[in-house]
Amino acid sequence: MKLLRQSLILSALLLVLCSVAYPLLLTGVAQLAPHHGTGDRTQIGQRFRQARYFNTRPSAVDYNAAGSGASNKAPSNPEYRALVQARLDTFLLRNPSLTAAQVPAELLTASGSGLDPHLSPQGALVQVARVARARNLNPTAVRALVEAHIERPVLGAAHVNVLLLNTALDKQ
Repeated sequence: MKLLRQSLILSALLLVLCSVAYPLLLTGVAQLAPHHGTGDRTQIGQRFRQARYFNTRPSAVDYNAAGSGASNKAPSNPEYRALVQARLDTFLLRNPSLTAAQVPAELLTASGSGLDPHLSPQGALVQVARVARARNLNPTAVRALVEAHIERPVLGAAHVNVLLLNTALDKQ
């Protein structure tokens, strides 16, 4: 009987600790984080098909934020090579002033999560001519907008959030 009582007390204590105290503690800590723990939708990649928008990285999960993932196909895989070649051909059709050597690999290959909203500055800058032409804007102004959206973190490489960049373009 004594062991049963101790087991019930311990179970009740752990139930309160794990189901009430710990979630409340995490909720309190989340309030100190950016966006108060609710998340930031600008950190999820989205598809932009129109020429008037900057393209983001391709997605192996079709930009479905319910689950992330990569294709897990090796660069030597014939299907993967065909997919990357098709992406390159499409990109060059939409950006006729570029050669294949000028297209950064990030515009042809999906990120590890399939949801990355960021490009390198070069990945965004190679698209300036197409976006400027589609919007009847001066390429210098579009380039300046890209440069204004380059984020330079303390650690890591510089990058451009394509969603924020396209949103800023729509406000022009």
